[in-house]
Amino acid sequence: MNQTPRALRILMIEDEAGDARLMQVAIRRNGFVAETHEAHDGHEALCFLRKQEPRWGGAMRPDLILLDLKMPGQGGLEFLAVLKADTELRAIPVVVVTSSLLDADVRAAYQLGAAGYLLKPADLREFIAKVRTLGEYWFNLVRLPHNAG
Repeated sequence: MNQTPRALRILMIEDEAGDARLMQVAIRRNGFVAETHEAHDGHEALCFLRKQEPRWGGAMRPDLILLDLKMPGQGGLEFLAVLKADTELRAIPVVVVTSSLLDADVRAAYQLGAAGYLLKPADLREFIAKVRTLGEYWFNLVRLPHNAG
């Protein structure tokens, strides 16, 4: 029996509005069906995930988090450490999407439990191609648990 898969729920944690829009465009251009939410730093993302503000009370738990590292306030690595220490949230896969080429950032992200580390290319076509590969894996290849809440 073939069932139409539901939209993948994605939380994008990105302080740059242009980068967040670019990710949404790349997801759509590649034909992936996603319900996206945005947070502008780690603190806002944790409020979203823990439904600590009325505006996020009905938000569904994401299937995947796309995380920028370099943000004001609570940055990506700090967010990742808090998320992976939380027994209710740590199973959510996190893919770091950043411009940081520092090997120390790559190492720290994986040590903290990141599921992947994707460099943001400056070229739009290359970015869309990378999102296609990322999407093929997360949308079509792997099976994620059904997150009801």
